[in-house]
Parts: sequence; structure tokens; C-alpha cells
Amino acid sequence: MLREAASRARRLAPGIDAVAPGLLWIEHTRTIVAADAHLAYEDVIGGALPTWSTTDSIATLLSAARTQDAREFLFLGDVIHGSHMSEGAARDVQSGLEQLRAVGSVTLVAGNHEGRSRGADVLGETVEFAHRAGWLLVHGDKPVSGGEPVIIGHLHPSVRNNGTSAPAFLAGARIIVAPALTPYSDGLNVCSDDCFAALQPFGVSSCGELQVAAATAEYVYPLGSLSALRQELRRLSPASRNGYRRKFLRPDR
Repeated sequence: MLREAASRARRLAPGIDAVAPGLLWIEHTRTIVAADAHLAYEDVIGGALPTWSTTDSIATLLSAARTQDAREFLFLGDVIHGSHMSEGAARDVQSGLEQLRAVGSVTLVAGNHEGRSRGADVLGETVEFAHRAGWLLVHGDKPVSGGEPVIIGHLHPSVRNNGTSAPAFLAGARIIVAPALTPYSDGLNVCSDDCFAALQPFGVSSCGELQVAAATAEYVYPLGSLSALRQELRRLSPASRNGYRRKFLRPDR
């Protein structure tokens, strides 16, 4: 299968790029989109570790903002891992968001991990969806209707092979799926039947409709169509075809 050259950014749709290390860039509104950050993960699960992922995620977003000259940060759901966290963890999250607000506006789309409260105690105001550049941006835990092209997160898409994993973008004419920003999820294997089933409520009827791009810390690697990638990886590793399972991050209800 032909591989195109890796680059810092990859055009997924008119005016929308995948950028390393797994963010979306909407040129028209100068918006950086980050899906599934799961800030304060370490604290919410009851661990004793500092909230390293919060610090790292905010630093990643600030770095991307400098590179892209961004005016807005848009979190595409599951901003936090859960609303029940210590006061110290809440301060860390709020401080991180204030650092972003010093650079540009911040829009927080709620996801299933914000729970019924929509994370109000920690995050303040959230929204259920947003529109940018003719696309509907929602978390993706529920199907949407109306026929608008949609950008979602929630699935934590990744490319998996022989025990290795990389965050991945999926892109079609009317859907873009962004990878998770959190480092704590192995993600959903884009080549799995589970992934295809999860995409069907959003109007995806064939793997051939979607293009795949993997992300590393510095580059985005175009991998061609999802159907071709599935065939190649299953040919190379037939024994591991059904060996991967999504690592579900338990929602805060």
C-alpha cells in the first residue's frame, strides 16, 4: 500500500487539518480542536499521582497555539475524566483553562464523562455542540440527525498492530473523528468491527469512505483508505485480528 510523506499537518477536508500530536485545526475560525482530554484523570480514578496529564495537555495546546497562531481552543467532550475530584485537581484544571484563555477563547463541549452535571462545578459553562466552518462539532457519544457534516471524538481511534498503537484520525466527506488527547487510553482500533459499528449511526456505510492518518508527537502519517488498511493489517497479522479491545474510560454519571 502506497504511503504518502509524513508532515506536520494533513488536510482532511477543505479548511480542516489534522496536526501533530493529534489535534484538529480549523483554518477559517483559527480554532484548535482537542478531543477527549480527560483532564484530572489521575485524581478522578483515586490515584496518588500528580495530575501530570493535565499539565502536559495544556502545554501541548499552548504549543500548538503558538505554531498555528490560534484564536480559539475547542474541547470536543470529555474535557475532564469526571466531575468528582479533589479541590487541588479542580484548581489544576481551572488554572490550565485560564492559561488557554490568556491566548484565545475556550469552548467546552460536554461529553459523557461530564455526567449529568455537565462538569459545572469544575468547568463552569459548557455547551452540547458547536458549529465551525459549516461543520457540527459534538462529542459523539450519541448519534446526530439533520444531515450536517459532523466532527466527533469519543471513540479514541487508534491504529494498532502487533502490540503497537498510535492515535489516528478518520476522515470522510461528511465525518471527521479526532483521536483522544489523553495518554491514558489505548483507544479503539480503527480496523476493528467495533469501530465500524460505532460509525454507522453517523451515516458511514463503507470503510472505503474513510481515510486514515496516524499521529505522533511531531508528524501526521497518511495511511490511505480504511478498507485498504484493514486488509493489509489483517494480512500481516491474522492471528491478532480480534485481539484488541477498546479500553473504556468509565463515565462519571
